[in-house]
Amino acid sequence: MLEMESSLELTNSLAASSLPPPRSRIFKIIVIGDSGVGKTCLTYRFCAGRFPDKTEATIGVDFREKIIEIDGEKIKVQLWDTAGQERFRKSMVQHYYRNVHAVVFVYDVTNPTSFQNLPSWIEECRQHSLGSEVPRLLVGNKCDLRESVRVSTDQVQKFADSQSMPLFETSAKNPDDNDHVEAIFMTLAHKLKSQKPLMLSQPAGGENSVQLKPEQKLPGICWC
Repeated sequence: MLEMESSLELTNSLAASSLPPPRSRIFKIIVIGDSGVGKTCLTYRFCAGRFPDKTEATIGVDFREKIIEIDGEKIKVQLWDTAGQERFRKSMVQHYYRNVHAVVFVYDVTNPTSFQNLPSWIEECRQHSLGSEVPRLLVGNKCDLRESVRVSTDQVQKFADSQSMPLFETSAKNPDDNDHVEAIFMTLAHKLKSQKPLMLSQPAGGENSVQLKPEQKLPGICWC
């Protein structure tokens, strides 16, 4: 009898080990805005939990990812931060806008021009089939520079309402705003959880390779 139980345990163990590893959901979130508004600092603050030691202009695309847990499910959040300067972006645009699940628009509360340019960024998203049906939110960064704020919250709130976007004002630099920065990206992650983003799976016979399965778009999804 003991022998049979041991044999059964071994069989179950072998069966479990032969099963493919569980799939992880991946959310691709792009962060968009003028150069110098703090896009890289925001993504770094969320992924690393602190402000970067060195800050310099992004050339091409800066990519970071973080595994989070929502309702007991582990999800991988990928943050793609593109250069705000046109000369650095041309070669990357098509790849950057592919398979996007959500968009974060960023402006600098001390720089009115960065706010005025938001419609151009929204239009660029629309041209790449990322319209209002894709979850989006607006972030005003550098709120720690209180003496230098030149974009009023009321003005931005009216714009955000007209675009059906939630508005967050924060500081990637101020350590007291660490939880606030995390809340921004977690808000998007919770909204995305009901959708079906890219699935990361381990293919049979290939331990070190991965396959990305394309997302299935759900009809009629609108986040307003």
